[in-house]
Amino acid sequence: MKYIVNNSNDPAFNIALEAYAFRELMDEDEIFILWINEPAIIIGRHQNAIEEINKEYTDEHGIKVVRRLSGGGAVYHDLNNLNYTIISSKSGEEGAFDFKKFSAPVIETLADMGVKAEFTGRNDLEINGKKFGGNAQAYYKGRMMHHGALLFDVDLSVLASALKVSKDKIESKGIKSVRARVTNILSELPKKITVTEFKDALLEQMKKTHPDMTEYVLSDEELAHIKKSAEETFGTWDWTYGKAPEYTISRNVRYPAGKITTYANVDKSIIKSIKIYGDFFGIKDVSEIEELLVGVPYEYPAVLEKLKTIDTTAYFSRMTVEEVAKAIVA
Repeated sequence: MKYIVNNSNDPAFNIALEAYAFRELMDEDEIFILWINEPAIIIGRHQNAIEEINKEYTDEHGIKVVRRLSGGGAVYHDLNNLNYTIISSKSGEEGAFDFKKFSAPVIETLADMGVKAEFTGRNDLEINGKKFGGNAQAYYKGRMMHHGALLFDVDLSVLASALKVSKDKIESKGIKSVRARVTNILSELPKKITVTEFKDALLEQMKKTHPDMTEYVLSDEELAHIKKSAEETFGTWDWTYGKAPEYTISRNVRYPAGKITTYANVDKSIIKSIKIYGDFFGIKDVSEIEELLVGVPYEYPAVLEKLKTIDTTAYFSRMTVEEVAKAIVA
């Protein structure tokens, strides 16, 4: 295993670095990266940015919005939020969503500090029933990228103001507010430390678990490539927001495995185009589903029949094909 030292706080650069390590460093079987962003909202690969953020608030407070490569929901980062990335070529499709396994280093680091943390739900880390971390994954040519966002000492009032948490998500978890659901690691530690000290402790835990781990030093050429990618892709309006879809029918359905929002342009009961958003996970790009459904009658039996021609779990993890069809058309 290799680890990359990353001292950048630029969210677009950090997402570009992840993408480079994930897609280009194919000769490295396993890579570990720790990184911290300046105030930013990082949205999931399939989310509609405008629907997930309070754009007036983010613009006013200079909070950047960047789309990542993996699925899942939107998260708020600031300089007291620690992010970690594990890239592996050793995880096949079947085990690609073992979030619990890849969260173990965080749980072990906290245990050494006298805090009992646990993995819960589909992708959350909790202390005493309060969430302090979430996880997401992406899959590419046999490689899996797992990353987690850890609330260390984040300003929770900004988190609540910057993110539009949908009413159905709050109700589905049976809670009253965003703030009631989360906690900072620092608040739970018996001995107070800085986010940098926690970052160092997590790296040491990884070195303990992987004694053969050595540093991968990025060359000037590689850094230039990553910077260019940040400027021309991950830092652009098109990548983060994209064009608003034309639609005549919209649906919004939440399942335990995630939310699916669809915008379908239907003419004479035929799907002319469709856009699918959500905080679901999958190892394949949902744009393939969108292309598959063009020309299909906008009715449940026809959509279900078409979806049954492929393995929908590769696009919507832990959802049945019937659930996916019902999310698209009643």
